[in-house]
Formats: sequence, structure tokens, C-alpha cells
Amino acid sequence: MTKILITGGAGFVGSFLAEQLHAAGHAVTVVDDLSTGSMDNLTALAGQDNFQFVEGSVLDVALMKEKIAKADKVYHLAAAVGVKLIVDEPVRTIETNIRATEIILKEVAEQKKPTLITSTSEVYGKSPKDLFNEEDDLVLGPTSRARWAYAASKIIDEFLALAYYQEQATPVKVVRLFNVIGPRQRGRYGMVVPRFVKQALSGEPMTVYGDGSQRRSFTYVGDVVPALVKLMDNDAVSGQIVNIGHRKDISILELANLVKKLTDSQSEIKLLSFEEAYNANFEDMQRRMPDISKINKLIGYEPTLELPQMLEAIIEHMRD
Repeated sequence: MTKILITGGAGFVGSFLAEQLHAAGHAVTVVDDLSTGSMDNLTALAGQDNFQFVEGSVLDVALMKEKIAKADKVYHLAAAVGVKLIVDEPVRTIETNIRATEIILKEVAEQKKPTLITSTSEVYGKSPKDLFNEEDDLVLGPTSRARWAYAASKIIDEFLALAYYQEQATPVKVVRLFNVIGPRQRGRYGMVVPRFVKQALSGEPMTVYGDGSQRRSFTYVGDVVPALVKLMDNDAVSGQIVNIGHRKDISILELANLVKKLTDSQSEIKLLSFEEAYNANFEDMQRRMPDISKINKLIGYEPTLELPQMLEAIIEHMRD
């Protein structure tokens, strides 16, 4: 029986990962401070044999040392996430993301534990390319705009991970996630899909930031989690960065109209400037589409759901 540690395992993606690994017969330990995660996400695992939840911070060095020592593999998902949280609390974003990854990498390096670290498509920043490849240049905005603090902190995480691999042969992998959506995700921190669905179901105005022309590629959590497991178990991925995403994108205004249609909502769609939604220093990237040829070659990954199917699952969950 493999012993697995998941940081941030009470979060949206982490909880699905914990469920899949536990169902596969592994012993799973989740460490989460519940700042953005929720025990509700772990209801199916509560009280189960070979599952342990520890409420604690990944910034607690002694705790991480203890839990990593007992694990065979480590999934590091804990991070400050969500555009609103990043804009409102840039200090927390930078300190949490960088310091936590430093602690994890130091411990796994000493113990040579296979580790997977989740990064983000945000690191590509304002790149003008149509498809973002893992070897592309990263183009960020100025430091005067807190919007880029998250991307910068995750870039440092990636540099650290690759440095540990190069200098100490630490078996670490980095995965860049592109707009993962699904049941359990909350709109509290700026996630657009659950926010739209909640607004549509309650009859509130559906607020589209900017002019809605910005385009995103959305990926279903049910495709992402199996891919994380396969990447972790593939030794050839160590020391590499891999995109996980979908081959199709949609504008945010089109997304709002699609959610409205699928929920049969009477909500109006209201445009809100970025300044009204966040602050005067906010800026966004126009398009974010992944090149997923690398992950396809590595593990045969292909998205299984199209956006309407993803949204229907989310709508059903939020109605329940």
C-alpha cells in the first residue's frame, strides 16, 4: 500500500485527487489549513480506513517534515489561489506560495520522495501566442500590478523544483493547470464558472468583467485528476513541466450566455469594468490556450468532456 501525502487536499482539485487515490487502495493523508479548502469536500472520505486529515499549515516545518517522512509520494497542491484573493492579498499570495514550496522541496529532496507540484497557466502571462507551449517565453506585466504576483510566485516555485531536480536529483514534476472547473469549486475567490452558475441559478445579474472578449480554455477536474496520477507514476516526467488543459476555448461573454441558457435563467448579463471588479491597477490577459501535445505523448492524455457537459455537471451539483 502506497502512502500518499496531499497538501491542499481539502481544496477543489485536491479533494478529488484524495478520493481517487484512496479508492485505488492507497493510504492518503491530507494536510490543509482550510483557508480556502473545506471539510465538506472530504465528506466521502471522513472516517474511512487509511485516510487521515490534518488541519495544519504547509508553512509548519515540523509538521511537513513529519508527514513527508511517512509518505511514499507527495502531491503539493496547497497555494493561495483565485484572482480576487491574489489582488486583495498579494503578500499572503507571495509568501504562501514560495515559502511553502521551499519547505516541501527541502524535505522531499533529503528523503528522495517522488513529488508533483501544481503550477498554473497564469505563468504564461501576456504572451501573444495562440497556443502556450511549456518551452515558451513567459511575459508578465509590471510589478506595480498585483495581478502578476501569483504568476511570479509560481514561476519561482517552478525554478526551485527544477533546481532541486538538477542539483540533487529530486524526483519532482511540475504541472501547469489551465482553468480547472467542476463540482465543489467555489466562486468566492474569483473563479468565473461557479460565480456565473450561482448568479444564474439565483436570478442575480451575471457580471462579466471587462468587455467579455477575453478567451479561456476550461478543463474538467475529472480529466485533470487521473492525469496527475499518471504523471506522478511516470518516472520519465521527473524534472519536466507539463501542461494540462483543453483544446477548445470560449470568450467569457459567450460563457455567460451558455450558462444562462443551460440554467434557463432570466438573469441579465451585466458588463463590469476591471476597475469596478478589482482595482485601477488590474489587467488581464486576452487569451489562454494550452499546447497539450507533450502530455498527450507522455500519457496519452485527451480531454473527455466538452464545456456544455462540464457546465451541466456543475449546475446539477450547485442545484443540489
